[in-house]
Amino acid sequence: MNRNDDEPVLPPEPGAPESPERRRLLARVSVGLGVCCAGLAVPMVGFVLAPLARKVPRVWRTVGNVDAFRVGETVNVRLLDSSPLPWAGVTAYTAAWLRRAGTDEFTAFAVNCTHLGCPVRWLPEAKLFMCPCHGGVYYADGTVAAGPPPHALWRYPVRVHDGEVQIEANPLPVG
Repeated sequence: MNRNDDEPVLPPEPGAPESPERRRLLARVSVGLGVCCAGLAVPMVGFVLAPLARKVPRVWRTVGNVDAFRVGETVNVRLLDSSPLPWAGVTAYTAAWLRRAGTDEFTAFAVNCTHLGCPVRWLPEAKLFMCPCHGGVYYADGTVAAGPPPHALWRYPVRVHDGEVQIEANPLPVG
């Protein structure tokens, strides 16, 4: 079809009806996508909210006999996590720094720095805990001595039960 250059090009008329088949197809595609998105959203919301409803058990874990620890000494002890998974293997274990202060007085500190969670070391000569990653330093009582940690080392509850030292294995706050 040849067009004469003198003829104006007219835009399509506004409000021209679309074909009913196209409108029906687009409506069905929209509904289908909505159902798919809702089907994906329900499990994702459940995944995000489920930990809020789950209670982590708090259990006492034996770390040794009272006689195995000397007064004034700080040692690293290993204990089973409060909620280990059957397939966790060695990752089901956690650790703590345990200090015997008196006959039946014990203090247990988390091994994680409160800055970014790096493992801290006990330096017996200096009587300090030190985070080698970012230079966090803690006094023997767990309070911050230097570096970026925002607060003292987390403490675990400790008790002596039937001649055994037990630490309450509970989840520590993150940050």
